[in-house]
Amino acid sequence: MNLEPWEWVLAVVGALLVGVSKTGIAGLGMLFVVLFAQIMPPKEATGLVLPLLCFGDLIAVASYRRHTQWRFLWRLFPWTAIGVVLGYIALGQLDDHQAKLLIGGIVLGLLALHVGRRMRAATEEPEHNWWFAPLIGVLAGFTTLVANAAGPLMAIYLLAMRLPKMEFMGTGAVFFMLLNLFKVPFMVHLGLINEASFSLNVLLAPAVFVGAFLGRKLLVKLDQRLFENLALGLAAAAGLKLLF
Repeated sequence: MNLEPWEWVLAVVGALLVGVSKTGIAGLGMLFVVLFAQIMPPKEATGLVLPLLCFGDLIAVASYRRHTQWRFLWRLFPWTAIGVVLGYIALGQLDDHQAKLLIGGIVLGLLALHVGRRMRAATEEPEHNWWFAPLIGVLAGFTTLVANAAGPLMAIYLLAMRLPKMEFMGTGAVFFMLLNLFKVPFMVHLGLINEASFSLNVLLAPAVFVGAFLGRKLLVKLDQRLFENLALGLAAAAGLKLLF
């Protein structure tokens, strides 16, 4: 895969952000999706990004696995698998513009729901709403296959569960490692992961590892409220970017 010098710069920056998002600020996910979409068509970019995400997932799980809250994950996994299958079907039917509009609307809608609940300071935990985890699970599975855009949805879910930042990172790390590994065969079958794209993944892997190191350092310095506000703000920016 031949890239121009400026495209290499974007690719390296994108790979660094993959690492930072996995161990520092999860909401950065849509930024690197946008960067890689400047280098190649969005669907091809989705296939290129997935192995980089898997590299970052391994580091994140090694760093934060002891903080994982499994009870929140078991509620998501069956529904997420359904969402991935739906996304696999839809990927052949939707064009890039339609996919962006759909995902952007989903992200902003759920973000508004979460912010509304937080402003009301409701005493009822969202986890007691039977529909919340299935809804997030299906949407996360769908959006992650179509555009690697499940990060904002997972951020909304984990913040709604009121997890401290370390539990947030550990639970998200395990979820995305299992989810991204589950996606790989689908992306290979679609031809979006191939020999050329994986060769580029290998070259960009060191940047992912550097970004993961920087993300761990950054997370330690963030207080809980700032961490939550950054995650919500980046989720909102991601949704707006997809829509406009």
